[in-house]
Formats: sequence, C-alpha cells, structure tokens
Amino acid sequence: MPEIPLPDTDDRLDQATEDFLAHRELLFGVVYNVLGSVADTEDVLQETWLSWTARGGGEPLEEVANPRAYLVRAAVNHALRRRATISRRQETYVGPWLPEPLVATDDGADDPALRAESVSLAMLVVLESLTPLERAVFVLNEVFGYPHTEIAGILDRTPAAVRQLARRAREHVHARRPRYRAHPRVRREATERFVRAAFDGDIAALMEILAPDVTVWSDGGGNRKPAGLRPVQGRDKVVRLLTGHAAQHGVSDLDVRYRRVNGDDAAVLFDGDAPFAVMVMDLTPEGDRISGLYIVSNPDKLGHVERGEEEEEA
Repeated sequence: MPEIPLPDTDDRLDQATEDFLAHRELLFGVVYNVLGSVADTEDVLQETWLSWTARGGGEPLEEVANPRAYLVRAAVNHALRRRATISRRQETYVGPWLPEPLVATDDGADDPALRAESVSLAMLVVLESLTPLERAVFVLNEVFGYPHTEIAGILDRTPAAVRQLARRAREHVHARRPRYRAHPRVRREATERFVRAAFDGDIAALMEILAPDVTVWSDGGGNRKPAGLRPVQGRDKVVRLLTGHAAQHGVSDLDVRYRRVNGDDAAVLFDGDAPFAVMVMDLTPEGDRISGLYIVSNPDKLGHVERGEEEEEA
C-alpha cells in the first residue's frame, strides 16, 4: 500500500493558525479570569500559540482529535504556571492590588478581548483569595460551564478532586460575593451621581450615595499619587479622602468617559489623551448606594485603555 504523503508544512501551520484564531476569544476569557491581568493573559496566549504550532507544525493535525480541548488544556496549564509569577509580584506590590481592567471603547470596536467572557472587577478581587487550582476550577465551571469530568482532564485531576475544589471555591466566593448584579441603568445612574459629587467635592451628595460601610481600594502601584497604601473603610473617612483629593489635585482638569469595564458601567478618567484612572462602583443589593469603590490608576495597568471619540463629560 503506498504511503500517504503528509500535508505540506505551510498547510499544517495554516490549519494550526485557523484553529487557534477560532478559539482565541475563549482562551482569552478563560486565562484572563484565572489571572486578572491583560498583559499576562496575552503572554500566556503567546505561549499557548507556540505550544500549538509546535504540535501542528511537527505532527499531523489530524492526530489532535479536539483542537478546542487541546488549546484550553494548554492555556490553563500555562496560566497556572504564570499564576505563581503573579503571586510573587504581588508580594512586593505597593498598596492594594486590583485586577487589570478590561475597558470597552466608546464606539464598541470589534475587540475580541472585550467580547470575551469576563466576570466583574469586584468578583475578580474575590477570586484572588482562592488557590490557583480553586480559581481555575471555578472559572471553568461557574463562568464557562465546563462539567467536572472535562475539567478533570484539563487539570489532570480526578473528577472527585475537581468536585471538592469546586465546592470549596463556590462556598468561599458566595460567602464573600452575594449573587446580585445591579441593572445597567441603575449602575450607570449611580456612577454618574458619584462622579458629579466627587468632582464637585459635594459632601452632602457623597454622604447620600455612599453606604455607611463603603470601602475604597486604590491601586496606584506606587506610581500614582495619592493612591493609598491600604483600603479605606467607612463613609466619613471615604468622604474626607475624596473631597480632600478633589480640593488638592485639580480633578476638574480630568475628562470622564463612561465605559463598560469588565461588563459593568464605570468611569474612566483621562488626563489629556492619557488614561489616568478607572473607577468601578459596587452597589448595595438595593442598588441605591455604593458599597465598594475600585480605583485603578497604576499606569502599567492602563496602557491598553484608549480615549476614543468625544462624548458627554462629567
């Protein structure tokens, strides 16, 4: 029987590229939710691509029965290894560490990263308290709907072990993050009310919109002043912080764009064309007050944020 020739190497790489691009959005979403960092996610996708092309370029792609499963497994395992690097980085990080936000553009540009499934910024903060394996299981199961048996194959664990990891992660998350998400209109209105009050230094308005036990996390990474070195809790302290900042640092010179950040309405501040900060509000279950405020101002985490077209300003 004559030997069947293998496809040309260029053809195999073309097929590898096609398969990878077909699943890139899924891979981005999974890895980003495991890592909470856009830059590290892009690095992991590059590592996954190299793993995939090594396979596709050196062996018949027909041997990979399920490219999607292969790519997800490779991406998750690269992400778990990268997670250790991020953890070491966080140990020496200056001040509170917040995830790198995914910020949509004004015009809704067709950005695969922004179409990818992602949980809220507040949820990503909660996921930081899980072990890497618990977080990977939670993301795959709760966010992307992977069954425990399939996750077991991805992580090279038994289904029983995965079920245990999933139970621990779910209990931990639900104890710290109620299953509530404000209506987009309510969130947008609360965000705009807060920004107006904060920019105007309006103490009465801030006292009205902030919950008594509100907490502010400000991530400047040591690169932005006056980002705090620890979270600030309590309405009185938060109001003093915000009004003092408005009085001393000329926030009126900043422009505000209302954008979707990790799927939620939020405020993005610009100093000229450069991103200055991303502010995401967490609302009380009633939806009428702000219970948490996440401010990411570290320039290293805002490099991918674009100003976009002009729109209404605060």
